[in-house]
Order: sequence, then structure tokens, then C-alpha cells
Amino acid sequence: MSLIRTLQTPWQPQGTIYGPLLNFRREWDLWSPRMGQDPYKAAPQAPVLYVKSANTFNSSGLLVLQDGITEVDIGATVGVVIGAHGQPQAAVLLNDWAVPHSSYYRPPVKFRCRDGYLGLGTPRPWVGLEVANLQLQLVCNGESVQSVDFAQLMRPLAQLLAEVTAFMTLQEGDVLMLGTDCLPDGTRPRARAGDTVRIEAPGFAPFSQTVVVDATHGAAA
Repeated sequence: MSLIRTLQTPWQPQGTIYGPLLNFRREWDLWSPRMGQDPYKAAPQAPVLYVKSANTFNSSGLLVLQDGITEVDIGATVGVVIGAHGQPQAAVLLNDWAVPHSSYYRPPVKFRCRDGYLGLGTPRPWVGLEVANLQLQLVCNGESVQSVDFAQLMRPLAQLLAEVTAFMTLQEGDVLMLGTDCLPDGTRPRARAGDTVRIEAPGFAPFSQTVVVDATHGAAA
């Protein structure tokens, strides 16, 4: 796959997108007291991954709420676009939208894989990017609501890649997200109809999406 195709605008992923749960220290620490409980009875020993299916890919400026959903979690993150030989080729800002839910171990697909629930930025070449020094800003309606510090990853990129590829092969065109951080109280920032969410980070083109209600079905008040 050529870099030109990877960086096309509007960009669409050419492979599968994977995301890790509990990959920021704050959320790990908040969940740690419960990790010994049923059903797992221990902390995860390997990355816990989920998939964002192709129906979630959304390069538009809108997130459309359907089926009575009134608010959504915002998941500002960075995705690593895999190139030849399993090496990073590019990076992209992503908004991993989700329906609010209480479990981050194995959340049902219906919470994460609804239509349009992955906001796509524009990829930038990997060369010169230092992920450990990266700080991402999340802005909602013009106000900063979260700063995501990638120095706080439980599994930094090199470790995450090594542990994931120990049990599966990442194909050229796949994307591995680095995870989403929570707020100090353990929740995610949230957005409702009418809110405009902007994600920005040094070296990346910022992107915004506005949350709207499906005019056909509406949403509950």
C-alpha cells in the first residue's frame, strides 16, 4: 500500500482497526481493586483488544445519534497505521465514540460498533513522531475538556505492538489504537446533540465532529 493512498483525504482505513482497553495508568489504577473479582479473578496478562468494524468508519463532520441515544462517550486517541513488515507507517487522530457503559472488560459490540462511531482524522507520516511525548487536546464547544498524555500508557507503543503481534499478525493497512483515557472520576468526556467536538495534537491536522439526532427516528428527551 502506498503512503499516498494511506494519507488520502477523506481517509478511510484499508484494514481492521483494533483498540486496547485499560491502556492508561489512571483507568488501570481505578479498576485495579476490582480485577481480582469474578469473572476474571486477576489483572489482564495481555492486551485486551476490541475491533471497530467498517460500519463505524466516519470521515464526515457529523455523528448521528439513533435509537433513542441521547449522549455518547468521547474517546480521543491516536491510531497507528501499519505498513509493510508490520511497522508503523502513519498515525492518525481518532474519536472512538461509544455508548456510555459500566464495563471496560468486554463491552458489548452494540456499545462500540454502531454506525459512524469512529471519527477519522487525516493521517500524517510516522517519521518524526515521538508518541511518548505526544499530548492530545479534546475541545467541546470551544472549551478544553481533556488533555491526553501518551506518556501515561500502561503499555507504550513498542510494548503494545510486541505483545499484540505475539498472538496475532497485523496486516498492512490495519490500525492499532493506543487506547482512550478517562477523567479523574473514571468516566469519559461526553457529548450530546448539538455539541461540537474537536481533537487536536501537535503535528496533526485537527478535526471536528458535531453530534446530531437522526431526524428520521429522533432521540428520547
